[in-house]
Amino acid sequence: MKIAIIGGGSTYTPELVEGLVERGRDLGLTEVVLEDIDADRLDPVSDFCRRMVQHKDGGFRVRSTMDLDEAVKDCTFVVTQIRVGGQEARYRDETRGRKLGLIGQETTGEGGFCKAVRTIPEILDIAARVRHCAPGAWIINFTNPSGIITEALLRHGRVQTVGLCNIPIEMKMEAAKALGLSPESVELDYAGLNHLGWVRGIRVNGKDIMDDVLALFTAGGGLEEIPELDFGADFYRAVRMIPSPYLRYFYRTEEVLDEQEAAPRTRAQEVMEIEGQLFDYYRDKANREKPDLLSQRGGAWYSRVALQVMEGLLKPNPTREIVNTQNRGAVPGLPDDAVVEVPARLSSYGVEPIPVQPLEEEIGGLVRQVKSYERLTIQAAMERSRDKALAALMANPLVRTLLKARAVLEDLVAIGEFRPMEQGDAPCPSSHSSAARRSGPGPSRPGPSTTTSNAAT
Repeated sequence: MKIAIIGGGSTYTPELVEGLVERGRDLGLTEVVLEDIDADRLDPVSDFCRRMVQHKDGGFRVRSTMDLDEAVKDCTFVVTQIRVGGQEARYRDETRGRKLGLIGQETTGEGGFCKAVRTIPEILDIAARVRHCAPGAWIINFTNPSGIITEALLRHGRVQTVGLCNIPIEMKMEAAKALGLSPESVELDYAGLNHLGWVRGIRVNGKDIMDDVLALFTAGGGLEEIPELDFGADFYRAVRMIPSPYLRYFYRTEEVLDEQEAAPRTRAQEVMEIEGQLFDYYRDKANREKPDLLSQRGGAWYSRVALQVMEGLLKPNPTREIVNTQNRGAVPGLPDDAVVEVPARLSSYGVEPIPVQPLEEEIGGLVRQVKSYERLTIQAAMERSRDKALAALMANPLVRTLLKARAVLEDLVAIGEFRPMEQGDAPCPSSHSSAARRSGPGPSRPGPSTTTSNAAT
């Protein structure tokens, strides 16, 4: 079996490769191909991954290429983890947010919108190459904002796709640790959208213990292991659910804005410094073990969830995982083709979302509003529509006002990261078939492709 990792020059890639070393023989893995458009990133990462696999006797070959068709040809799985525009684009999004008094973050608010419209044309181009070179392959999408990108792939990419996020599994692992239980005995009743999900129940060996867990939260306000969940006892009494850590951007907006304003550097600047140290480590031929520094990049359990999903899709007997997939009636009140983040049964027959109870009043309105924003964003990118882009930004609860939505959009157009349709243009241009993308902020698939794990990075 062959797996391709698109955006293989990511500093995260060794995390995934380590998991493949541990479980690759069970998968029947023979080859992993790392693809990237930036040789300066790809070469040290692929060299390090080869040393790591050889050192651990992984039993499969690691190869690198800058040819997308060669990378995906005859693959069973194609992992997408690209960052269009690199950390530099992320930095622009974060600083734009600060100037406008908006949350500066790469998956929510104006930063999530900007990243999505940069990425959708490129990810659909990758999907087209997968359709041509590897019919029947699965795309395992980690590219952020994962829910929007996965929905664009499923609605317009015409290729089997499942979107992943490490947040649900991180919440499960940390809950098990806090309760002194094995992760295998814990099952989450989880529903929502990517980075907008809630744990509504926790079952241990089939018994619901949510009330006991909420008692811990109302006593202390959160879990020590996940400080982002410290919303306060009154919050947990009011909603009776445990939100994803990313809900702090919605529930504690003012505090996050104050934190970002006071921070000496943006997260993009911090990550660029960490990545510089990681690349120095990868270039050292003596190093063959995954560096501890990688944990500072975020993405806990990234490898584990990817491998569990791959294994599930290869076997006839279904396994249960929380993934991003089309709704198909699982969450009442949302369109069937909308991507939601819910438990699903994974098997060689595909991905089947498990129906959940209707969303509570406390969360239903926010979910529907954010889903409207996500769908408008996809429409804006596909049609290159200025009107839909403005509507999407106004629908985003972290942007909302016309004045700020206009300012974000005008800046994106001015720097060439969003080019509205003009007479005679083709919608949603592909970088591999159009020089137009190359004339923007960077080369084809502009800037270095790096990972987009769904950790709070």
